[in-house]
Amino acid sequence: MASHSGSELRVLEVDPMLQSHAEHLRYRYQQYQNTRGSIERHAGSLLNFARGAKDYGIHTTDELTVYREWAPAAQAAQLIGDFNGWKPLDMSLGDNGVWFIELPHGPGGAPAIPHGALVKVRLRLPGGEWVDRIPAWIKWAVVPQGEMGAKYVGVHWAPTEAHAWVHPRPPRPATLRIYEAHVGMSSEERAVASYTYFKDSVLPHIHASGYNAIQLMAIQEHAYYGSFGYHVTNPFAASSRSGTPEELKALIDAAHGLGIVVLLDVVHSHISSNCEDGLAGFDFGQGPDENYFLQGDRGYHKEWDSRLFNYAGYETLRYLLSNLHYWIQDMGFDGFRFDGVTSMLYHHHGIGIGFTGNYSEYFSPSTNIDALVYLMLANDMVHELLPSAITIAEDVSGAPTLCRPVGEGGVGFDYRLAMGEPDFWVRTVKQVADEDWSMTAMASALCDRRYSEATVGYVESHDQALVGDQTLASS
Repeated sequence: MASHSGSELRVLEVDPMLQSHAEHLRYRYQQYQNTRGSIERHAGSLLNFARGAKDYGIHTTDELTVYREWAPAAQAAQLIGDFNGWKPLDMSLGDNGVWFIELPHGPGGAPAIPHGALVKVRLRLPGGEWVDRIPAWIKWAVVPQGEMGAKYVGVHWAPTEAHAWVHPRPPRPATLRIYEAHVGMSSEERAVASYTYFKDSVLPHIHASGYNAIQLMAIQEHAYYGSFGYHVTNPFAASSRSGTPEELKALIDAAHGLGIVVLLDVVHSHISSNCEDGLAGFDFGQGPDENYFLQGDRGYHKEWDSRLFNYAGYETLRYLLSNLHYWIQDMGFDGFRFDGVTSMLYHHHGIGIGFTGNYSEYFSPSTNIDALVYLMLANDMVHELLPSAITIAEDVSGAPTLCRPVGEGGVGFDYRLAMGEPDFWVRTVKQVADEDWSMTAMASALCDRRYSEATVGYVESHDQALVGDQTLASS
């Protein structure tokens, strides 16, 4: 990591218009340095800090099965599951609000919680009420078959025959050609398509068409299918509607074999409000030091009806950074398209704001410094873990410095999405006769970007094709 003092940020040289906001940028960079320094003092390194998925959740050692869950506001905790007939097992409270239980292996060394077991954690709220929740770090969740209106339940995923990776990661493409895809919607059949179907039937077409990258939507588990995957309930779990984590790995492995990198459309800008089967269920109204989420209006997105993260929280940072680490290290993804970045950048979330490009819109008391620090740490960690990783920011505001290196005082993304281009193309195709297409308008749309930041320009995306419009082919 390149390090600069706040007074000599190179980003101020790259864009002279930033000079009038130099103090803001120095403060932001100092907050990043302070946060990273605190993490390194306590965890040894940023990468160590982001390995939370190796410690939290359910894990099996040579002699024990161990379950750990951060829930400092809970007055008591119990592990329940079908592995013992749903008999509650009391957990102990350790350091830093972490509840844990250690279960010895059974006869012949069989794990106390076998692969595929259904599990939940039962928590006692400050008022005495008991509630059942899906473990926050669960790797798979399913809807029990045959139960009308059933909620998701966690599944302990630890197969004895895990996917054996065959193909190495492809090199990072010099020029990205991205195919955006939703696995579940990829079939012409009236059914949710599977990871295996996509691997066998869709991947070959993507490869034959000359794409070198796939961006997969709706992979993180989401209880409401109609959200297109953007109301995530279980951030570490691969969506069970399309298959198992091993089948998703096989898809990614096959893409790598074709020389295609695979990007996850990751949602860290908000999370589903579902409590019974989602991470939001760990919010009991406790304060920010004991909560993944903010409270009141600051913790609720009124346009999306969803919860907002407490990006200043130490354990929230561990959870989100570990989530990125897991999807790259364990699941084989090659990078991320970060959804809803505009909502993260500002306390107003961009709601009702018409950004004009005036720099005072980007650097003001409305700027969410905590979220920006998280994004700087996220980009740092991802690129330290996998130097060839690709990170893309979905931002409609045009915020400066988003795609400049963190060491310069930027936020660290590799690319930003040119959000206006798909709108331009679908509007042109539908509303303008071919002979009336304006070269000036096309040049203006394609060149509307920051010269110092790399940009991804989609011809069309799900925002146009699915959300109230049509694909270009249909148009």
